[in-house]
Amino acid sequence: MKGLMRRVPGAATGSAPRTPRAGRFFRPELLLAAVLLAPAQTAAAEPAVVAGGGTGPHPAGHETVPGLPGHTVYRPDVLPDSGKLPIVAWGNGACRADGTWFRNILTEFASHGFLVVANGVPGGSGQTSSDMLTNALDWAVAENSAPGSRFRGRIDTTKIAAMGQSCGGLETMEVADDPRIDTTVMWNSGLMSLFDKWTRLRRLHAPIAYFAGGSKDIAYENALDDWDRLPAFMGNLDVGHYGTYAEPNGGEFGRVGVNWLKWQLKGDTAAKAEFVGPDCGLCTGEWDVMRKNFS
Repeated sequence: MKGLMRRVPGAATGSAPRTPRAGRFFRPELLLAAVLLAPAQTAAAEPAVVAGGGTGPHPAGHETVPGLPGHTVYRPDVLPDSGKLPIVAWGNGACRADGTWFRNILTEFASHGFLVVANGVPGGSGQTSSDMLTNALDWAVAENSAPGSRFRGRIDTTKIAAMGQSCGGLETMEVADDPRIDTTVMWNSGLMSLFDKWTRLRRLHAPIAYFAGGSKDIAYENALDDWDRLPAFMGNLDVGHYGTYAEPNGGEFGRVGVNWLKWQLKGDTAAKAEFVGPDCGLCTGEWDVMRKNFS
């Protein structure tokens, strides 16, 4: 299979809830296959700092930091003098410990004024765990008040998102009950077992969105069954499980992800219009949009 996430260098109006079909939610054989068949290559070592990417007002790049082993940090190259950086913790597809596998979309997020912390080091291999997402949040919160930190006073520790793709989305769900988290995003992902749906979904306390690749996405059925059980936003773009992550700046998924973060973590009303209202931005394009108890 060609990359669970191809390695990257850098519609309808809201509808009524669907009635879940028996057995639809449990498709572990498909998602497990995607995890196991993801490419096992190890990329060449990268420079300590890569800069100058994204389309936002703050050209951004990524680096590793001594105080957070096993992670990759994406940030604006020049930290803004005004406006603190909300925090985004990211879990990779295949739960792969390569912090630059989704470099395009994560750099795009950072260029719009977010501090993004991805599981895994640049070009790494091996597996990650949900604990690494919690470690990322702990580090970012501590850095905001750490003497001598370049991030001291520059991070908005009251605005936090957790998100992940495919297997990384499953990791995200394991920490979504953290009271610090203000929004959860599942990219091409959905819980696979009925037990997890009964336990984890009821613990959610913050807005959640599912962005998937349509019926061709191996996670589509699981994501749809999650949505059936939640007040949530769901958007499908007919691109399959690999999304648009390999496109420059993360493609359409990057654009939509930025708007979700700007709305949820910065209160941007223009970004909100992409998701809310009968004529929402995603409602009038190629996206298939469903919303339930969501405004």
